[in-house]
Amino acid sequence: MPSAPLFRFGVIADPQYADLEPNLTLNRYPAKSLDKLRNAIEEFNRHDLAFVVTLGDIIDREWKSFDAILPVYEILRHPKYFLLGNHDFAVAPQNLGSVPARVGMPAAYYDFSHCGYRFIALDGNEISLFAPPEGDPRRQEAKNLMKALDRAGALNGQRWNGAISDAQYDWLAAKLREAKAAGEKVFILNHYPVFPENGHNALDSDRMLALLAEHDHVVAYLNGHNHAGNFGAVEGTYFVNFKGMVDTEDSSAYAIVSVHADRLDIEGFGREESRALALQMP
Repeated sequence: MPSAPLFRFGVIADPQYADLEPNLTLNRYPAKSLDKLRNAIEEFNRHDLAFVVTLGDIIDREWKSFDAILPVYEILRHPKYFLLGNHDFAVAPQNLGSVPARVGMPAAYYDFSHCGYRFIALDGNEISLFAPPEGDPRRQEAKNLMKALDRAGALNGQRWNGAISDAQYDWLAAKLREAKAAGEKVFILNHYPVFPENGHNALDSDRMLALLAEHDHVVAYLNGHNHAGNFGAVEGTYFVNFKGMVDTEDSSAYAIVSVHADRLDIEGFGREESRALALQMP
């Protein structure tokens, strides 16, 4: 008999709901995400999960979209955690600072522990052209990062990407050390990918990769944003980019991750791929 997992959790990426006509060019159907999310939650409710995480882009645009999609999560019988993505800030300027509270997040970035694992949820929008208010120096910082990436010939110097601040980077580094000292393995959660190289990667992906390379207890980095999905591995850390739920007219995408002592089993639903990922033993 195969061993039971230590715990399991659900993953949703990019429901991106709004009451809008489909974007046929990008094959996105934002109005259909309410039903897709409801069906995903009904599936999650059939399983014994520790929690469900949504990796950002809860809405496509407009503050009122939160009023329609957040009540769908109330049928979920498991604890829920949210991250924010670029589309979650496609709201009126006066609402930019209220997005984390509207979603019920404890802070824009935070961490929690479960069964010997530390989950570190990042705010990848902190340095960007969309999340800080107009005139905020972080917007100029994002422009500077984009220009530097363009000069270097990188693909990801795009207006829809973001980065974390120096303060959040220091917090992340401290949390990684704290988890190591506590004997915890780590999952990093972010809206933005950092590997493999892609036009959707965070503006600070190189810096992030360098930091993660210093820590052998980071088992996986989970993200959304690139709706096509992606996957890579660097020295024992898996980089899993989950597919966007909002894409296609009649198919969905979400997953359940089973954490075993020696592996991660990702069960994909709809367009999401299933994977069995061996963990390096200490």
